[in-house]
Amino acid sequence: MAYTLSILAAVGAVALTALVFRRVKRAGEDRDPSGPSAAHAGAMLSAMFLLVFAIAIIVPWTTADAARLNTHAESQAAVDAYWAAAELPGSASEEVRRSLREYVAFVVRDEWPLMKEGRMHPVGAERMDDLRARVTALPAANDDEEDAKAQVLEHLRAISTARAQRTADAAARPPDGLLFLTVLTGVLVVIFPFLAGARPRGLAILPLVATAALIGFGTYLTWDISRAFDGPLAVGPEAFRGALDEFARITGKV
Repeated sequence: MAYTLSILAAVGAVALTALVFRRVKRAGEDRDPSGPSAAHAGAMLSAMFLLVFAIAIIVPWTTADAARLNTHAESQAAVDAYWAAAELPGSASEEVRRSLREYVAFVVRDEWPLMKEGRMHPVGAERMDDLRARVTALPAANDDEEDAKAQVLEHLRAISTARAQRTADAAARPPDGLLFLTVLTGVLVVIFPFLAGARPRGLAILPLVATAALIGFGTYLTWDISRAFDGPLAVGPEAFRGALDEFARITGKV
């Protein structure tokens, strides 16, 4: 409603201004496609398209960049937890390490395809909650074991925090109105010369065709990169695959 009212207000302001100045005798007709009215409107449309297009590109780009950094933070927290689990008492060390391996493998194999659709697998959160609950319930016979348990829990909290951010990144998309404005302003920029009364012929139409093709490609690109885990800017599971390799290396050293 607010968007509609703002558009109506702007159109009304133009209509009122045109009516007032039409009554001024010194005001002349402006029917020339290259006249001041068309030149001003064309420049404003181009500026509006560039502004909206820049926002539509920058927002997904920064989201994907932040999501990529967050995946490295989550995978590194898993590696740190894997190291810290070595100090846990009894068989808890191997159980926690096995759970971490299964969790990271699950993210790569089962959860990443869903993230391309903006969704997360509910089992992933359940696995992490179960692991934290089991570590919390571990009995500690001395201060060393209590410290080891606290370190593992700290790293697991870091994993959960990064996972929550990954959930938000997977669901993040530019506002629907932004993509709509990108398409609308792109179309107006292409057809504006015709609306202004110009009728290009021959070679004069080639620059307009090239402009339309580039604007069409750019508009499609803004839609194609709208998700952080899908499209040309997609964040891949490389960080988690690296964590699995690191798990194998750590196990081989112990």
